[in-house]
Amino acid sequence: MHLLPYSLALSCLLSLAHDHALAAPSPSSSPLPRSIPLLRRSRPHRNSTELSEWLRNQKEYLEAKYTNNPQRKRASGMNLITNQNADSSFYGSIAVGTPAISYNVILDTGSSDLWLAASDGVSTNDDGIPTFDSSASSTFTDLNTSFSISYGSGAARGTLGKDVVQFAGFEVDSQVFGVVTQVSENLLNSPVSGLMGLGFSSIAASGATPFWQALAENDGTLDSPLMAFQLTRFNDVNGAQDLEPGGTFNLGAVNTSLFTGDIDYQDIPDGQEGYWIQELSGLTVNGASVSVGSGSAAYAAIDTGTTLVGGPEDVISDLYAQIPGSQALTGQNAGYWTYPCDTTVNVTLRFGSSSVSWPVSNADFLLEQASRDTCVGAFFALSTSGTSAPPWIVGDTFLKNVYSVFRASPASVGFAQLSDTALKMNGALGAAPSPTVGAVAATISGSSANAGTDRSSSANGAAPGAVLGTMLGMWVVALVSGLVGGSMLLV
Repeated sequence: MHLLPYSLALSCLLSLAHDHALAAPSPSSSPLPRSIPLLRRSRPHRNSTELSEWLRNQKEYLEAKYTNNPQRKRASGMNLITNQNADSSFYGSIAVGTPAISYNVILDTGSSDLWLAASDGVSTNDDGIPTFDSSASSTFTDLNTSFSISYGSGAARGTLGKDVVQFAGFEVDSQVFGVVTQVSENLLNSPVSGLMGLGFSSIAASGATPFWQALAENDGTLDSPLMAFQLTRFNDVNGAQDLEPGGTFNLGAVNTSLFTGDIDYQDIPDGQEGYWIQELSGLTVNGASVSVGSGSAAYAAIDTGTTLVGGPEDVISDLYAQIPGSQALTGQNAGYWTYPCDTTVNVTLRFGSSSVSWPVSNADFLLEQASRDTCVGAFFALSTSGTSAPPWIVGDTFLKNVYSVFRASPASVGFAQLSDTALKMNGALGAAPSPTVGAVAATISGSSANAGTDRSSSANGAAPGAVLGTMLGMWVVALVSGLVGGSMLLV
């Protein structure tokens, strides 16, 4: 735990929830399972003004993100993830164009568009952000359609194009994505170049079918129509670097070495396929139950592209009422709460008709130490009233504690208990994976967007920042031994 002055702590909080993660394809000559590594970077220290601004941006970002949403052998793939800024974000890498070039992107189950910063619109002189040069790819097609995504703290604008995209050992040869020429300051953080949305096509600003969904809907391509995440924890580790091993992303199969017991699947409520929605049916704090309502009032988006957990103000207030000494922040940080650092807080969440309550560790509930005795909690009040967004957004604060599976058919989200192998990766310092470009197990054609019309949204996207690569040691052992449907890891 880091001991910081109150002002400095508040700024640190803002930087925590802003980053995300991605995965990159692994080379192979046969359609065997592959994976993608995730990385993480140590969080920067900020003064009170910066921290206060960060907290405000987290709320505004989520409010904007969720406010206005408009025949081959089966295979599976894996990418290692990068953990950036002490669990602030998790990213992997994709390869785009001909010849293929790798780019780091945030993996975001809370949106559905793929976009990259363009070389003709985003400066790389000072920020070091790698950019996409459409003229360097012989297979790129400009769709002559404008594209924009808005956030609480900025926006990204450009045009739509299509090109060959590789990810986790698979290829879509006509994937539609945004080529962004205007990006608000601090929306992208080096070495991340963009974002890959992993939600359903119904909320895609581009009108395109997301990469994962194109594969899942192409019968016979994936072993199973699903993707899975295991995320690491470094927010409580002194000496953690900016980028650390972030876990594992799997596409088309689960990694049995990373979880124990059964995967507890709960269906997405009827008609809600867009975000990965679950009904929150139970919430406890140190054993005390907190009422969360039922039905749509308790819907939650399970979002790998969000750091914290946001929920209705009355429920969040009731949650902190169970923690003696807690106090609501005011002003631009209204919605956040502090509590005594010497208090251990154990939260559990239950979804749908499940009988399983999933824990959030005290280490993840503690967002940041604001002063010698005062800490800020990772659950905060979020207002989505009057929008199509669900009342709850459940991010990495929760997801680091479970093995999470996102299944297309039947549309559902599943959680499982992390294995000892997965838990040993928490806090295990290591080098960040390096981007890779390799052979693919399967190639399909992507769907086109509605060309000739403007595509825009203020409900999709997230702020990126990280690197991808191959991880050794326990990563290789876990990945090789655990991939369902294969016995070989190619790096």
